Amino acid sequence: MALSGLDIYKVLPKTNCRDCGYPTCLAFAMQLAKKAVSLDKCPHLTQEAKQKLETAALPPIRLVKIGAGEKALEVGNETVMFRHEEKFHHPCGIGFILEDSLSDTELEKNINLLKSLKFERIGQVLSPDLVAISQTKSDKERFLNILKKVRESLGFNLVLMSDKEDALKEALEATKGTRPLIYAANSANYKMMADLAKSFGLPLAALADNLDDLAALVKNLNDLGVEDIILDSGTKPLTKKLADLTQIRRLSLKKNFRLLGYPTITQVLEKDPFKETINAGILLAKYSSIILLNGLTAWQALSIFTLRQNIYSDPQKPLQVEPKVYPIGKVSNASPVLVTTNFSLTYYTVLSEVESSKIGSYLISVDTEGMSVLTAWAAEKFTADKIVEAINKNNIGSLVSHKKIIIPGYVAVMSGDLEDKSGCEVIVGPREAAGIPSFLKKL
Repeated sequence: MALSGLDIYKVLPKTNCRDCGYPTCLAFAMQLAKKAVSLDKCPHLTQEAKQKLETAALPPIRLVKIGAGEKALEVGNETVMFRHEEKFHHPCGIGFILEDSLSDTELEKNINLLKSLKFERIGQVLSPDLVAISQTKSDKERFLNILKKVRESLGFNLVLMSDKEDALKEALEATKGTRPLIYAANSANYKMMADLAKSFGLPLAALADNLDDLAALVKNLNDLGVEDIILDSGTKPLTKKLADLTQIRRLSLKKNFRLLGYPTITQVLEKDPFKETINAGILLAKYSSIILLNGLTAWQALSIFTLRQNIYSDPQKPLQVEPKVYPIGKVSNASPVLVTTNFSLTYYTVLSEVESSKIGSYLISVDTEGMSVLTAWAAEKFTADKIVEAINKNNIGSLVSHKKIIIPGYVAVMSGDLEDKSGCEVIVGPREAAGIPSFLKKL
């Protein structure tokens, strides 16, 4: 929890020496509270005071990085309990578990399926973030061979799930530079796990069945020099797991309880794929930072990815595309011109249907501040004047030889006004985007 200016002032020397560049220690404290100046500007600050202020300045939930390069997953560093208060900053990582008990045929099938789990939705590519390799047998070579196969075939971040020191050491040697998550330290093996995490500079999952034991385990890991930790309160019924995750979040944000101020990880192990997907969605919303699933189907993945995309968007800033004219397919000066808003979901839905029509077209995205058609029309952001402005700004007359524009059927009421102001023939299109292909083919 960030300190106020007065809280900071109590820790300062109170000499008003001006060595920091400010007339008084209180003025310096106020600037520190606003993060407008750094602590090192005060040369008289004691080490104890400096440590206290630095600790207070840390985020309530530590940011932990898994993986390396552009696809690295960052989790944690959240600042609010509820999305409407601000937004959730680091999307929950979604991963799938591959056990060493899989046959070669099953392994190959699952790897190929993981490769195919890539979906494009409103301009964003949705895909898994992690693959977890779980050692369930004492056969070290099988575990390492699966790891090698996964690394050769997939580019996802890794979770290494094993309690065998020799297997983990060899796996960590083989994955140097990729920053996998080690899973998991518990009360029995935490010294060994901490040693591996420190030696390789990697994040470590801490596993305990209740929050008191989990906090004690984190304290032990901290004392051994491990800072990048992911919390797991164990496998339990959904209601109890949800209570654990909520309590961890609340204690971190509201009470600044550092021992639980870390991201969380959850395994969803339901055999029923529908129940597994529902539970994953609930835990994604509150408040798992990473979710690992056993089920591996395209419909499950798409459902969870879509929910994550919605939850981790900014509720105060609608997703929107750049307002301009977009050529779709092979266009000519006779191509139809359609008009829509710059709300991402609307734009990409219309785009998809125009593409499926196989008719080269121009699509004008009007700046409606990210509102959908009816919402923008009701808010007077999608009006005849706005559309005329977009037509002129994008110089549509230089792209096509005709003077016809197609507007959404839901705003047919503006067609007369738009014709008067634009000088164009206004054609009222279908209400629903699904009707666009047949509509364009009949023009």
